[in-house]
Amino acid sequence: MVNSILPLRLSNVKVTKRGKTLVGPIDLEIGAEGITVILGPNGSGKTTLLRLMNGLERPREGTISWNCPTADAHKKQAFVFQTPVMLRRTVLENIAYPLQLQKMPEAAATRQALQILERVNLTGSDKLNAGYLSGGEKQKLALARALVTKPDILFLDEPTANLDGSSIREIETIIKDAVASNIRVVMTTHDIGQGRRLADDVLFLYQGTLHEAGSAKSFFEKTATKEAASFLAGDIVE
Repeated sequence: MVNSILPLRLSNVKVTKRGKTLVGPIDLEIGAEGITVILGPNGSGKTTLLRLMNGLERPREGTISWNCPTADAHKKQAFVFQTPVMLRRTVLENIAYPLQLQKMPEAAATRQALQILERVNLTGSDKLNAGYLSGGEKQKLALARALVTKPDILFLDEPTANLDGSSIREIETIIKDAVASNIRVVMTTHDIGQGRRLADDVLFLYQGTLHEAGSAKSFFEKTATKEAASFLAGDIVE
């Protein structure tokens, strides 16, 4: 990837709140290609780690650095929340909004937004109020709005939580298409099957610490820790 903001490096990063360590210390590097899936039991710190990488969460200790100035890095990344945030506008206006913030002319922003609408299979919904979309459609819209700016890296927090099988399949297709167009993806999920389908590499968190980090193949075939093995077996991991 030419002139990418990646790799992203976390060095001895820790998050503490009210005297309790939520995540860390963590040392980690996110390269320029593929899909990283963050797995772990509830409360293990998955979302906190994702927010740390994106800059929505500040570390108590340690450093987070990009392959460019941090201010420039923020312009080349996007974050999609588990519960999509919709602007009180039409579907098309929701997607065009980030481009308008970048001072793109209205005609060009509309044209680019319509292209993304087609990619996420929302063609024909452009004039609808975004609030009237179904859960799966709102998630596709949130992804479209994130992708329209062509970020180097896309952070996804449980992108298919509470969706039906058909919607999950569509969202996963959009994610894979994004990676095929050279967008790096880092995502959390509670769905082990989704991790198997999508991950190139896996980060396994347990009680806020990074217990395993490596290729998806090695993680799913033979885990290195008993906590990860129990998690994959469907056991309760506390």
